[in-house]
Amino acid sequence: MVDFRRWITAIAVLALFAGLASAQVNSSSAGTGSLQCNATVSVPPQLRAEGLTELIGDIVLTCTGGTQLAAGTIVPTANITVSLGTQVTSRLLGTAGVTNASEALLLVDEPGASSTTALGGGPLQSQNLCGTPGVGAGAGGCLQTVNAANTMLSCSAATGNVCTGTQTAASNVYQGLVAANQVTFNGVPVLPPATSGIARVFRITNIRANVAGLGGGGLAGTSQLVASISISGSTSLPINTPVQVAGFIQSGLTADIRNIRNDASGGNTSFAQCAGASTGAVAVLRFTENFGTAFKTRVSPTSNAAGNGQAGNPSVTQNVPGNIYNSESGFVSSFGPFNGSNQAGLADYGTRLKAVFNNVPAGVRIFVSTTSVFNTNSNNTTSNLQPAGTVTTTSFAVLVASETAPDSNGFAPLVASTSAINGGTPITNIAELPVTNGSATAVWEVLNTNPSALESFTFGVWTTFTANPGSNSPPPGTGTVNMSYAPTPPVPFSASAGGTASSSLTIPRFADNSSAQNLLVITLCNTVLLYPFVTNQGGFDTGIAIANTSTDPFGTRTQTGSCDMNFYGDSAPPKVNTGNIATGKVYTTLASTAAAGFQGYMIATCQFQLAHGFAFISDLGAQKLAMGYLALVLPTGTGNRNQGSLVNSTAQNNAVEGVAH
Repeated sequence: MVDFRRWITAIAVLALFAGLASAQVNSSSAGTGSLQCNATVSVPPQLRAEGLTELIGDIVLTCTGGTQLAAGTIVPTANITVSLGTQVTSRLLGTAGVTNASEALLLVDEPGASSTTALGGGPLQSQNLCGTPGVGAGAGGCLQTVNAANTMLSCSAATGNVCTGTQTAASNVYQGLVAANQVTFNGVPVLPPATSGIARVFRITNIRANVAGLGGGGLAGTSQLVASISISGSTSLPINTPVQVAGFIQSGLTADIRNIRNDASGGNTSFAQCAGASTGAVAVLRFTENFGTAFKTRVSPTSNAAGNGQAGNPSVTQNVPGNIYNSESGFVSSFGPFNGSNQAGLADYGTRLKAVFNNVPAGVRIFVSTTSVFNTNSNNTTSNLQPAGTVTTTSFAVLVASETAPDSNGFAPLVASTSAINGGTPITNIAELPVTNGSATAVWEVLNTNPSALESFTFGVWTTFTANPGSNSPPPGTGTVNMSYAPTPPVPFSASAGGTASSSLTIPRFADNSSAQNLLVITLCNTVLLYPFVTNQGGFDTGIAIANTSTDPFGTRTQTGSCDMNFYGDSAPPKVNTGNIATGKVYTTLASTAAAGFQGYMIATCQFQLAHGFAFISDLGAQKLAMGYLALVLPTGTGNRNQGSLVNSTAQNNAVEGVAH
């Protein structure tokens, strides 16, 4: 009777060895029975639910057993297909005229792996690309032949099933062909290990997936992305456990608005229409990752000390099979046709964070910090230095020119303003955003991050405008902000294009799951006065006075504007405008002049703050009856005293300071 417990234990041990950082090719668990493979995803990563190009975990096929082939014969091949429940979005490289040849790679026997974790001849070999991705090592491709040591060599020609051409180092890297939700590696040579203690290892890496929208429902991190591995072709390659969990999907970003001190929630910061001029702080925008690797640099900081791979040079060293790099780039190969900007696995930039400002009232200018900042409530600036290239514990992000376009340095920081704006307090290292049709966009790129910690990046926002209440400028309204990853549709690409494999679109790409949050409000500078009783009937008349008290000993910003007097009651006339009432002056009139024959109440709407009113009712000459009263200030206005230009502008300028998190 078969001892199933012993059989299960053997399979578990095989899976353990196959799941090391670099799978072994010398393995004490490898036998000499029939050829069979065990599939594993040793490190299923967390995938951002907003991601359109998320790197799934490496799929490793560890194969043992089989019958040894005769030296000189052509190695039979198999087609290995990985199918996902969503679109594959690995970059298309179009190698050798095959348009859907991609950056997804299959490596045979872990070439270039660390000799301390992957034993045998395979890891000692250089990485050699098969130049015929359409057929791989099949007929008409980079044929592989068996040598005397039961290893492979590349063969330039064959007659029948025997190599008759030049033999060179074996091709051990094969490109995947992407079609919708599948990536297929055609013509993968399958040389049975045969010998006890030897395993043939196939590692599949750089498969990217569109997981946007797949992480909803259930508890965070419990939504699985499943990969199915199937085989076709001229040889049989049995696979145990052909269905693998290739990653766990959950939302990667939480974004909120903080107050200017960054010590509580914020948003809806109010600015009076009449209180323009110098720059005032609005809020702090906070982007928080929901798991430790949701924010990534372009390549691992320790992979290229000269700027986290930002220089875009071909010396990026991120090509050890099975290593975990925690970056937007995967296994980066620069061999064969993969060089410069065409390197397989190399992302175009690190994680980018975007703020889209909408409904910005006309005339309102928007400024943002050029680096990640936090509030110190002191008189510092937003200046901050980028950490050294090998630092992985200091967070740092910088403003970039657009969502997608890198320059020769991999990123394009905007030139910061270093002078006073409209005569206010100088603020260094901020940049003005162009506002078009009420919208403006800021994008920052993560240049340093700590994968072992949950991080938040915060950025300051300032505004300024020129006050012109007489022209209703800026018009009252509420400006909003949407905060998300970048890039997102629809500007750089459409939603449909961004979610499929492409040769031209940049990586990474994201879906926008954000919602608008209120950022700032422009309120009218007005005062509403209620005169409860006004009469010009029965021999009585009413004197009406409106004072503009914005001139005072407290440094209040002086204002000038007119008032509309609206009459309600018997014989009510159309509204009467007072004309401009200068600061420190009092407007007076009589009901008999403004509303002859009227009796009722009057509401005066004044286009300046701090209006106050008085009424005096009497008979002709005030001989029999006279009384006076103060007009009521209704709470619908904005009658607060407003010192300086923007409310508390000096304190606000000093509140958002520039030391990186």
